[in-house]
Amino acid sequence: MRSIRNLFAAGAIAVSTLALSAQAYAADIVDTAVAAGSFKTLVAAVQAAGLAETLKGPGPFTVFAPTDEAFAKLPAGTVEDLLKPENKDKLAAILTYHVVPGKVMAADVAGKETMAKSVQGSEIKVNGMDGVMVDGAKVVQADIAADNGVIHVIDTVIMPKM
Repeated sequence: MRSIRNLFAAGAIAVSTLALSAQAYAADIVDTAVAAGSFKTLVAAVQAAGLAETLKGPGPFTVFAPTDEAFAKLPAGTVEDLLKPENKDKLAAILTYHVVPGKVMAADVAGKETMAKSVQGSEIKVNGMDGVMVDGAKVVQADIAADNGVIHVIDTVIMPKM
C-alpha cells in the first residue's frame, strides 16, 4: 500500500511540475518583448505610460514593436522627454498607435495595401506588396507569437498625427 501512495505522490509531483513548466513558458506581449532583449526602451515606455497591464491582458493584440535602435533614431532627448510623468498621455498615444486590435499575421497583409485602425484611434498605412511596411517603418521580423497576440518588429518609431 505504501508503494502505491509513493507512486501516486510521485505522479502528482510530476504532473504539478509539468503544469508549472508549461505555465512558465506562457508569455504575453510584454513578457515576450522583455525576453527578446532588444526592446528595453519600448518596455520602459510601456511601463511609464501605464500600459503594461493592458498589454498583459487577454487581447489579442498586434504590436508593431520598435527596437532600441529604432528609438535611438529619434532626435536627441525625445525619449527622455516622453518618459517624463507630465508627458504620459502623449507617450500613451504614441505607443497605442503601434497597437492594432486582433491578431494580424504577415500573411494576412501579403500582397495588399490597406489601412489598419490603431488602438490610439488613427489609421496606420500597411503595405504588404514587397515585405511589410507600416507608415514607412519596415517590418524586420514578423509573426513573433505571444499568448495574447503577435509582435512584428519594426525599424522605426511610427508617429500618429496629433
